[in-house]
Amino acid sequence: MKNQMLHVFRNTPFGRETLLQSIYFSKKTQIPLRVYIPKNRQFLMYFQNTVVTVDLDSNFLRSPETAEEHAEEIIKGGGLEPKFLQPKGFTASTLADIPVDFSFMCCPRSISDLSTKIGLGYIGPKVRNIVKNSSFPVLIPTPVYKEWNSITVFFGGSKNAINALKVGIKTMKTSGCPIKLFTQGEKKSREYYQQVLEENNLFNGIREGDIEWFFFKKGRFRENLFLVPHDSLIIVGAYGHGLVRELVFGSMMEEIQTILPNNMLIVGPNYTKS
Repeated sequence: MKNQMLHVFRNTPFGRETLLQSIYFSKKTQIPLRVYIPKNRQFLMYFQNTVVTVDLDSNFLRSPETAEEHAEEIIKGGGLEPKFLQPKGFTASTLADIPVDFSFMCCPRSISDLSTKIGLGYIGPKVRNIVKNSSFPVLIPTPVYKEWNSITVFFGGSKNAINALKVGIKTMKTSGCPIKLFTQGEKKSREYYQQVLEENNLFNGIREGDIEWFFFKKGRFRENLFLVPHDSLIIVGAYGHGLVRELVFGSMMEEIQTILPNNMLIVGPNYTKS
C-alpha cells in the first residue's frame, strides 16, 4: 500500500465533501487514492508499537447498498479511477485489519460517536491516536470541500517541525504550490531558528527565495495567524507526551487547530520518511 492515500468513506453529504478533499489532495500530490468502505463499526490498525482500535460512528455505515455506487460516482467525477481497499486479514469475523503502510491518511476531525458533540477546534481521541502512532501524515480536512493553492508550514525548531517542513517541501515539489514558513520567536532569535534549518539542510529554499519565511518577534501567536492565507494547506508537526490526554499537541498546535479553518496535514511523532 506504499505511496497511496487511505480514505475511509462515509456515505453521507459530509462524507462526500471529505472524499472530494481526498481526491483533490491525491491529484495535487500525485499520490494514488485507495478508499475503504467499512462493513462494520470497528477495524484495527497494527502500528509498530501499538494496535489502534478505530470505532466508527453510525454514519460510516449508512445505506450500505448505495455506498460503493456513491463513492465511485464521486471519484470518477473528480477525475480518478476508483480503487477500493478490500481487507485481507481479520482478527475476528467482524474486525478487519487495515494496513498501515500508506503515505497519507484522511481523517475527519472525529470518527467516533463524539462527532455529535464536536466543534471546529476539537480533534477526536481516536483520530489523535492515529496521528500519535502512524508513520504517515494525517490529513484533517475542512468540513466542506476547499481547494488550497499554497502551503503554510509552522516551524518551531523541534524534530517534528523539521519533519513537517520536509513534508511541506515534498508537497511543494509535487503540487507546484509555494511554501510560507511561519515561526513565532518565543524568546529565541531568528538566528537560532536559521541555525536549526541550516543544520538540517533546509535553509537553501529560504535563501533562494523558494520559501517565504514569516518570523514574528512581536504580537500574540493567535493574532499572527490571521496572516495565514485562507486557501493554504497547513502542515504542522505534533508531538505526544503526558498521561492525562491521549495526545497533547502543545499550546501552539491547539491554537492552530482551533482558530484556522484550513485543511491541515499533521505530521506525528512516529513519522518516517517514505
